[in-house]
Amino acid sequence: MSAAEVEQVARLALERADADLNALTQPLFDPSLAHEPDGPLGGVPFVIKDSGPFAQGVPFTLGSRSINGAYAAVDHDLMARFRASGLATLGQSAAPEFGLSFATESVRYGPTRNPWDLGRGVGGSSGGAAALVAAGAVPLAHANDAGGSIRVPASSCGLVGLKPSLGRTPCGPLGGEVAFGQLVEFAVTRTVRDTAHLLDAVCAPAIGDKYQAPPPVRPYAEAIRTDPGRLRVALTTSAWTSGPVDAQVAETTVTVGKVLEWIGHTVTETRLDVDGEAVVEAAMLTAVTTGGAVLRGAPRRPDPSSLEAVSRRVLAETEAFTVLDVMKAMEAQNRVTRPVGRFFQEYSLLVTPTLARLPAPHGTLNYDDPHHSVRSWLSRIFTHGPFTATFNVSGNPAVSLPLGQSVEGLPIGVQLVAAHGREDLLLQVAAQLEQAVPWKDRQPPAYVG
Repeated sequence: MSAAEVEQVARLALERADADLNALTQPLFDPSLAHEPDGPLGGVPFVIKDSGPFAQGVPFTLGSRSINGAYAAVDHDLMARFRASGLATLGQSAAPEFGLSFATESVRYGPTRNPWDLGRGVGGSSGGAAALVAAGAVPLAHANDAGGSIRVPASSCGLVGLKPSLGRTPCGPLGGEVAFGQLVEFAVTRTVRDTAHLLDAVCAPAIGDKYQAPPPVRPYAEAIRTDPGRLRVALTTSAWTSGPVDAQVAETTVTVGKVLEWIGHTVTETRLDVDGEAVVEAAMLTAVTTGGAVLRGAPRRPDPSSLEAVSRRVLAETEAFTVLDVMKAMEAQNRVTRPVGRFFQEYSLLVTPTLARLPAPHGTLNYDDPHHSVRSWLSRIFTHGPFTATFNVSGNPAVSLPLGQSVEGLPIGVQLVAAHGREDLLLQVAAQLEQAVPWKDRQPPAYVG
């Protein structure tokens, strides 16, 4: 097929999927955003997330009624690489307001529906991207992750969601340490192969990036065909924050451990010794840098009546945050990073659930609840998804894999975590699991293929 034929089909697929899922924020780009057709992914259909500023000249809203007429003056460095790789960007996917929720249900755009069950959510904050990939409208889509925003939607929608190491993908040119290093840009896909190829196309720091991950020994697309050897793997279904883990989620994670043992790895059930309160304290840095970006970037303070309740608290608490508060949060970040680093001196991989729950019915996580402070909101979403934010704080690579399904037919994600810079190891083991427990032929009821 020609690239033009693929694009025509993708446009129809995106429109059909969006009619069911409410996953796009605006009409499709016509023409697609400029790209290099001879790149390694030339002509592959793609969407970017409404997390701006990301693509030059493209309006963005951050899912908020308070932002209108904003657009990126220049490409994000990663967007420039997406263009160079040949990806044909056709649209913009939905995200919750300010990206600070594990539910993509903004007041501005309404809830994005899960293709596995339209009455349930898709996770957040890269929920629109995950819905469209899961529904077969595009094979991969831009996403980013400051607390689980790639992995949580991947788990909710049955996808592969890799959060790279701090410094693996670029963060510039407008930022040098986004969310104090806790936010990482990448994508969601349906297969380990596609994740590896895309990472090969865009990884490596940009000029002037503050953090740089060690370069891979070989291309990731080659690494996934290489045996990683026998590894020491730790497994836990016990969260280091409060709240129970659903029995089906825990059972799936334990089963994955047995599969890893069958493959030949040594698996030990043990708990990562991390202070859950320190994770929440460190994540305050993400919230206040988001608030700071909105306050600095807007020509005037947003009208409170156009903001959802937690966003109003984010802006108010950002203005009240002091240097001493920043220091306290950075000290908490250090209290997380040290034990995580020591843990991966002993183990090659950590296996956990991605979420503590099955994909949630719409309205479970109400971002417009006026009773929350920023800290209580973070605690609320981390009870729903307690296993992901730790590795934004520490900078480790982590991937969610669609390794189980509930009795209701809902996807269950399992998270693998490795030492900083070891995406190769994550993808090697992910490829082994994909072969042992294949998922590529699973299709949700709302599928456009």
